[in-house]
Amino acid sequence: MEQKLFSKDFILVIIGQIISLFGNAAIRFALPLYLLNLTGSSTLYGTVTACAFIPAILLSPVGGIIADRVNKRNIMVILDFFTAIVIITFSLLMNQGNLILLLTVTLMLLYGIAGAYQPSVQASVPALVNQDNYMAANSIINMISSFASLTGPVLGGILYSAYGLKPVLWVCTICFIMSAIMELFIKIPFQKQAIDGSILKIAKTDFAKSLRFIRKEKPLIGKTLLVICGINLFLSAMIIVALPYLVTEVLDLNAAQANALYGFSEGALAAGGLAGGISAGIFANRLAIHKSGNLVISCAVCVFPISISLVLFSSGIINYIVITVCCFAIMTFSTIFTVQMMSFVQSETPQNLIGKVIAVILTVSMCAQPLGNALYGILFEICKGFEYAVVLFSGVISLCIAISARNIFKNLLTEVPETTYK
Repeated sequence: MEQKLFSKDFILVIIGQIISLFGNAAIRFALPLYLLNLTGSSTLYGTVTACAFIPAILLSPVGGIIADRVNKRNIMVILDFFTAIVIITFSLLMNQGNLILLLTVTLMLLYGIAGAYQPSVQASVPALVNQDNYMAANSIINMISSFASLTGPVLGGILYSAYGLKPVLWVCTICFIMSAIMELFIKIPFQKQAIDGSILKIAKTDFAKSLRFIRKEKPLIGKTLLVICGINLFLSAMIIVALPYLVTEVLDLNAAQANALYGFSEGALAAGGLAGGISAGIFANRLAIHKSGNLVISCAVCVFPISISLVLFSSGIINYIVITVCCFAIMTFSTIFTVQMMSFVQSETPQNLIGKVIAVILTVSMCAQPLGNALYGILFEICKGFEYAVVLFSGVISLCIAISARNIFKNLLTEVPETTYK
């Protein structure tokens, strides 16, 4: 195992992630926005994005099982090439047949690929750096993701507003091909595990092992998962649906300006993630996991200014600024929280289980997302003219969950040995 943080292979992982995640952010920004521009329906938008999350939920455990049994480098290369093929296929078929169905299927494939891809990236960290560098390595991975998410929607929004969807598709295709080629040169230490039985039996056994580890050996991980599910259902889903809907359909902005500003809002979310990743890296030794509940409370509190602004101000620009600033703050706090949780899991999980355990965590935490997307799509449709009420509802419920979560995270101080994790 490499003792230094910036080894050659870890640097290659970082560069590959920058290119791949830029393309991912741009395409996942452009396709739903294209759908929203065509239909103007928040219900359809919420339903389609909810459907897109389903494959990610189903394939995350599969990705985790594969990540522990197959060379992680090969998984990244194959999935990046496959993503490029999916985008090329969509670009060739978009002017034929049912566009809404094609958009839905394409987004489902893209989210499914991402769901299978992410466990490999997260599981590669313990194989490339030592335990003392887990927090720093995870903050770098999060910063890369946030940086790509920052530039992807901003540049994608500018390109989409000026030239339409096709150029965005071409740029994203090139990104995924370049990333796959870059990843061919990565060497990730890999120890092949014994194969006992059929693929179905192996999958069932591996998944059962990871669940048993979370429930029996490290039950505090299971407790935090429930909190994450609640926040995903009532807060994250609201941001995902509300941000494009409010900016492009509700606020008093012209269509071209709204699409460009929405791109900048997505960029602000990514900038918040970047700020959170940097903060987590800088203050790694000062962040106590038992105080993580305060970060969740901060996320929930940041929702209320959005609702208040929608009530008090009619100006589209003022509301846009408030929404963007609050989303930036929410993303900053949530990213610090995510880095803390991921570093803790990596430090407490054996190497032969790390991919599967991370996959289960990602899967369970994502389960609430489709329900939340569909819920808020319907709520915004029903409450037209009273969108502030939907946002207020999200803030109140999220704050209640966050306050309850604070007690759970406080208990981590007594459950986690000080020698293992701060």
